[in-house]
Amino acid sequence: MYKYDEIDQAIVDERVKQYRDQTRRFLAGELTDEEFRPLRLQNGLYIQRHAPMLRIAVPYGMLSSRQLRKLGDISKHYDRGYGHVSTRTNMQLNWPKLEDVPDILAELATVQMHAIQTSGNCIRNTTTDQFAGVAPDEVVDPRAIAEIIRQWSTFHPEFALLPRKFKIAVSGTKQDRALVQAHDIGLEFYRDQDDKVAIRVWVGGGLGRTPILGSVVREHLEWQHILTYCEAIIRVYNLHGRRDNAFKARIKILVKALGIEEFRRQVEEEWQFIKDNPNTITEAELARVSQYFTQMPYETLPEHDARFDSAIASNPAFATWVRRNTHAHKQPGYRAVTLSLKPHGRAPGDITSEQMHLVADWADEYSFGEIRPSHEQNLILADVKLSDLFPLWEKARAAGLATTNIGLLTDIICCPGGDFCSLANAKSIPIAEAIQMQFDNLDYLYDIGELELNISGCMNACGHHHVGHIGILGVDKDGSEWYQVTLGGKQGNDASLGSVLGPSFAAEEMPGVVQKLIDVYIRERTEEERFIDTVRRIGVAPFKTHVYGDKKKEVAHA
Repeated sequence: MYKYDEIDQAIVDERVKQYRDQTRRFLAGELTDEEFRPLRLQNGLYIQRHAPMLRIAVPYGMLSSRQLRKLGDISKHYDRGYGHVSTRTNMQLNWPKLEDVPDILAELATVQMHAIQTSGNCIRNTTTDQFAGVAPDEVVDPRAIAEIIRQWSTFHPEFALLPRKFKIAVSGTKQDRALVQAHDIGLEFYRDQDDKVAIRVWVGGGLGRTPILGSVVREHLEWQHILTYCEAIIRVYNLHGRRDNAFKARIKILVKALGIEEFRRQVEEEWQFIKDNPNTITEAELARVSQYFTQMPYETLPEHDARFDSAIASNPAFATWVRRNTHAHKQPGYRAVTLSLKPHGRAPGDITSEQMHLVADWADEYSFGEIRPSHEQNLILADVKLSDLFPLWEKARAAGLATTNIGLLTDIICCPGGDFCSLANAKSIPIAEAIQMQFDNLDYLYDIGELELNISGCMNACGHHHVGHIGILGVDKDGSEWYQVTLGGKQGNDASLGSVLGPSFAAEEMPGVVQKLIDVYIRERTEEERFIDTVRRIGVAPFKTHVYGDKKKEVAHA
C-alpha cells in the first residue's frame, strides 16, 4: 500500500498544528461557533446528537496493521472502546471530546493517517472494490489511480468550496463492486479493442433525497487524462451547481437539469483548455505510484491444500464459513476473507478496540499486514493461504468476527441513525437488531439465500437504502419514528433503484414486514432465483398485497 513521502507527511503534520491552534482559539472564545464550524468540518469533526463525531479517512479502503492498531489505541483512550466502519470505508469515532481531537489527529499523523476532507463541500474519500488487486475478474488494479486522485484532490484550491460534497468511485473489474453508477463521478476501467486501458466515465449518480443512477458522459477516456477530465467535470459543476438550495446542490441535479448531452458538451469544451496541462498523468508518475501496489510475495502453491480439504470435509461449521466468508483469489492457493462486523445483536459495522488489535495481528500473520474496510461495513483480509484458513477461522470465531452471514439478509448495511446522528429522522440500529433477531436461524438464512438489506435513518441515505434489495428509510411522522420500505434496488453492473412499497410502518412492525416480504419470495421463487431476481420478474405488487393486506390497514397507515 502507499507510503507517505516527505511532502505527504509535512502536509498532515502542518494541518494538525493548524487545527490545534484553531481549537485553542475556539475554546478560548476567540472564535464563534459559526467561525469554528467550517474549520472543524474540514478536519472531519461533526457535532452530533450526543457528542462530537470524528470521521477518519481510510483512502480507497486500505489499512496497514500498524494503522489499525493505532485506531484501536485511539478508540480505547479517547472514545468508548470501539469504532464504526462507514459506507465510504472510513472509520468513525462517536464519542471523542472536542478538546481531545487535536491530540487524536497528532496520533493519527504518526501512522500516516488523517481526517482531512472527510467532511465539507469538497472532494471526499475515493472508494474502490474491496478486492482490488486480488479479484479474478480484475481488468486493471485501480488503486494506483485512486491514490493519484487522492493526491490531486487533497487541498485542491479550486475545489475546496464546491456547491456540495463530491464523491468519486473507481472500478477495475468486470463486475462492479464499487457502485460507480451511484457516485458523482464513477470511473470504470476496461480494455478497448486495441487491448489498451480505457475508462468509461459515469457522472451525476447519487443517492440521498433525489436518488439517480449516473449517465455515461464519456465512453472512452485514455487513462492519462483522468485528472484533467475529472477537473473539467468539476469545473462545470462548480460554475453552474446550485448554491441557493442545499437539497438541489449535488451534481446529479445539474446533470438532470441540463441533460447529459448539454452537460457533456460543456465538459468537452472546458476539457479542451486543460487536456494536456501538467495534470496529465505521465508513465513515470503512474510507475512512481504503482510501485506501492505491486503483487504481494505470494508462494507458489497448488490449487488445493490437503489440510484445508480435510478440515472442510470434517467440520461443517468451518465449511459453511469458507462458503460464505471467503472469496476467489487470482493467485492459486489463496483466498480473500471477509471478517463479519454483523454479529446478531450488535450495531452493524462496529468493531471494538480489542478486535482491532486482534485483526491487526491476524493481518500480520496471514495477510501481509493489510486490512480493507468495505462499503458493506465489514473487514477483508485479502491474501490468506488455504492452509491458514482454518486457524484464522478459529481465532475469528473466538473473537466474534466469524458470523457466517456475508451476503445474506442479516449482513445489513446500516447508518448510525438517530442513536447518534443529528440529521436522522429515526433510529436505524434498533431496526437492524430487531431484524437480526427475527432471522436468527442461520439455516433459514441460507435457504433464503443472497439478499441485501440496507437501512438509512434519513434521506441522506448513508445506509444506501435505495440500492438495497430491501431498503428501509427512517421518516418523521408527526414527531414519531416510522419506516418506509423500498424493493428492487441493486448495486453492480445492472444497478437499479428500489421502488417504494407503500405507506410507512411503525418501528415494531418492521421485523414482521420483512418476514412477509420473505414469505412472498419463498412462495414465488423458482429454483435458481435470488430475491432480487424474483422481485424483478413478478414486480412489487404481490409483495405489497401480502404486506398491507386489505385496504383498511393501508388507510390506517396513510
